[in-house]
Amino acid sequence: MSTTELLRREWTGFRRPGRLIALTCAALTIVALGLLLALNNRSSCSGPCPAVPVAADGSVVSDRFWFLHRDLGREGSITVRMTSMTGTITYPPPNHDQIVSGLVPWAKAGIIVKDGTRPGSRYAALMMTGRHGVRFQHDYRYDVAGGPGGVSARSPRWLRLTRSGDVITGAESADGSRWRTVATATLDGLPDTVRVGLFATSPGDLTLRETGLGGAIEEVRFTQAVGVFDHVTVEGGTGDAWDSDPVGAMNHTDWEKRHNASGAVVKDGVITVSGIGDIGPLGEDGTLAVENTLPGLPIALIVVVIVAARYGTRTAGAAASRQVIAARALVVAGAVFVTGLVAVGVVLPVGLEIMKGNGIVVPPLPVPTGVRVITGLATVLALCAVVAYGLGVLLRRGWTALVAGLSLIALPYVVTAFPLLPDAVSDWLLRLTPAAGFAVKQTLVEYPQVTQHYAPSAGYFPLPWPAGLALLCAYALIVLLLATRRTRPVAP
Repeated sequence: MSTTELLRREWTGFRRPGRLIALTCAALTIVALGLLLALNNRSSCSGPCPAVPVAADGSVVSDRFWFLHRDLGREGSITVRMTSMTGTITYPPPNHDQIVSGLVPWAKAGIIVKDGTRPGSRYAALMMTGRHGVRFQHDYRYDVAGGPGGVSARSPRWLRLTRSGDVITGAESADGSRWRTVATATLDGLPDTVRVGLFATSPGDLTLRETGLGGAIEEVRFTQAVGVFDHVTVEGGTGDAWDSDPVGAMNHTDWEKRHNASGAVVKDGVITVSGIGDIGPLGEDGTLAVENTLPGLPIALIVVVIVAARYGTRTAGAAASRQVIAARALVVAGAVFVTGLVAVGVVLPVGLEIMKGNGIVVPPLPVPTGVRVITGLATVLALCAVVAYGLGVLLRRGWTALVAGLSLIALPYVVTAFPLLPDAVSDWLLRLTPAAGFAVKQTLVEYPQVTQHYAPSAGYFPLPWPAGLALLCAYALIVLLLATRRTRPVAP
């Protein structure tokens, strides 16, 4: 019998009403729950929401800070001496009952060259940070470390940004005489006149609250950073006037209204700049858009595992040949692949459009990334079905195969999708089990210069998606090989 005829025969045997109904229910679960969550996911803004900062590459970013600025031509520089950086953190652990002085690790204050004051416009900045010393950052994603340590009146930091056309160079000095270049960036397409000046910003204080069996959920509190500068010199400026403006929304919190408003104060040659927010690659109002369209995936995975494992036990009971086992594995994989492809292919684009219509900030999903997520999840479901089918053939007993399949495949994915287990345990489960393959749906990127909860429950997988998919493929191949070797030979 040819391979085509064998596959046709096995497909005819597989497509029993019960199995097809089960796979249809799996697909409908993915679609229905995804669309239901998207329809109920609405913006909390009382009116029209503020415009979301979008960088030149189309990505949603954070771009909120106080900016004391003036014009700068195509050739010029700004030099300042920074003598102090302080801040405020509201209600931090352990008791959450006080407002304290302090800086979060990535609080920032320094000097910046920016293409206007529109949130999302290109920039290069040299800054002091709360705990990471001097940094040179540009275009939201890029970060270069300068000198370590802090800043004080006894140990000031001199900072300088120099513009030469589209090239911005950052340099630091301890005494204002001996300078060390930190980094250089090329910002293609800068206009002849840009804005240059002093800034301050501070992202929320992120801590984790224990929940479940050791899992963690994020809690973020208001913070503010304050930088103090003197010896401010601008060369190549096109005017003498300084403007003081917020980039993004500012001065809406009770702390700013009643205690210390964000802004800039100039007195006797000393400039004090206070600000909140962040300048970085992750939008402060962004959501786990892709993950929020797939709440039905765990249920569908359980259905797929049950169908495939039960079919495997039927194959073992029939004492099928190795060729038949391989053919049936291909049939199962093909049926599940089509199921996943249709379901995810419908719910992902439709769900994202619904959320956009509801005022939710949805980061752009490039077409190649969308194709990877859709086809990748269909492939992962198909490979999980192959593993479950192989376990059914290998273990032979129905309940034993079901428990093994659900424990090895579905359970690790389900428990890591929620903040149930400690992050370290979740990471190891997704490094060692077939559930690692679900990394194909990750669209978020980890950035060292951004404080986030980088955990599976927050949408971050410990393995890159090619590595996770390769691990799942290895599981499928090993289980299938063991199943074919254990099968009883069929008499001629």
